[in-house]
Amino acid sequence: MTTELELNWTLGTPGLLMLAVAAVALLLVLIIRFRVHAFLALVLTSLLTAVASGIPAESVITTLTSGFGSTLASVALLVGLGAMLGRMLETSGGADVMTSWLISKFGEKRAPLALSVASLLFGFPIFFDAGLVVMLPIIFTVARRLGGSLLLYAIPSATAFSVMHVFVPPHPGPVAASGLLEANVGLVLVLGLIVAVPTWYVAGHLFGKFVGKKFDIPVPNILAAALGNGANKNDFKSSPSVGTVFSLLLLPLLLIFMNTGLNMLGSAGVVDPEVSWVRWLRLLGETPVALLITVLLGMFLLGFRKGKDKTLTETIVDSALGPVCSIILITGAGGMFGGVLRASGIGHAIASSLESVGMPLIVAGFLIAAIVRLAQGSATVALTTAAAIVQPAVLADASLTVFQVATMVLALAAGSVFAGHVNDSGFWLISRFLDIDVPTTLKVWTVGQALVSVVGFACVMVLYGVATMLA
Repeated sequence: MTTELELNWTLGTPGLLMLAVAAVALLLVLIIRFRVHAFLALVLTSLLTAVASGIPAESVITTLTSGFGSTLASVALLVGLGAMLGRMLETSGGADVMTSWLISKFGEKRAPLALSVASLLFGFPIFFDAGLVVMLPIIFTVARRLGGSLLLYAIPSATAFSVMHVFVPPHPGPVAASGLLEANVGLVLVLGLIVAVPTWYVAGHLFGKFVGKKFDIPVPNILAAALGNGANKNDFKSSPSVGTVFSLLLLPLLLIFMNTGLNMLGSAGVVDPEVSWVRWLRLLGETPVALLITVLLGMFLLGFRKGKDKTLTETIVDSALGPVCSIILITGAGGMFGGVLRASGIGHAIASSLESVGMPLIVAGFLIAAIVRLAQGSATVALTTAAAIVQPAVLADASLTVFQVATMVLALAAGSVFAGHVNDSGFWLISRFLDIDVPTTLKVWTVGQALVSVVGFACVMVLYGVATMLA
């Protein structure tokens, strides 16, 4: 929008930066000091920030609803369908069956490690929010069975999804950055895995142990709410086989992988993305469609095939939606706040200013992505924005090897995940699903994401140094 571009130079970078800091401070004061509900606090802060940034009065509501709607478009279906699947797994006893299997194979002491390994595998094709929602019933059941803080089990698993989402194609951020910098996507994938695993170990496994000992967080009842209508959830319990539970967990993984795999093959020219059969298979692998198919299969395998009353199955599925409505609204409002900050132009203004600072290109790219991430919340936006800014310099430098360009993409990816906080919808997903307050979420998730960024960048710099010596 032209008004956004004009606004950048009207307020200037210092003014925009002060505005963003003031907006975040106001939001935290409303939630922490005055105990205003997070949804109301986010909507109010978004409105005041939009007005203060100079967005025209007639465009304020459009800006608010645009950020809110775009976030809900990607989150609401995933959270709703994922909660339905999780509710059926929890009520049928499927989560207990999977928990018993994991503990028997890995032992009680390695249960958090087992959850993380599963999350790393599921996180290869599945987006962060969808993967987290699908894994939650298993995480909650393991935590109840073994005891201790929920963070011991949830943080390593959530961090596993995070590192895969930000570093490893075929997720949208690294794929888009690879396209802008003309990097080899296959090489980015291999190097991304090399970066993601040690990053998860430090920022997920070790940090998860630390915060699990420091904060004693109980398992919430969000997936175990009462059914109502006089229904008894024990009537739905059927203790499905491990194979059935695995099938329900792996089906969305395979469908989504089919979609992302075909996208990569299409970009590489191996298949024609416009061919009818490719487009239909990609549709089946779209995350909402994959989860819908899995939920319907779950209703059959866990309910109808077991001879359960159809009314009971409907009640079980319906009972999943009430508890997550608050999560969906708060997450949407978080997207609204991030959308207002993006519309103010702060990310582009700061990034443009940093572009002219004389420092190594790979370091400058990391800092640009990190500051844009802090300013507006979205990791994907931060990554693609930083990639677009450094693109001319990268493409013009003929001395860069294919290996170095791939590490450049990963450096931008590391910056784009830095310290996700109140303007990031993922922050609110963690806070609400784990039922932890904002100050604790800042200490646990925001600090953890900062660790992911710093440790990931350190791993990238090691790879870049090796590439430079070999060049």
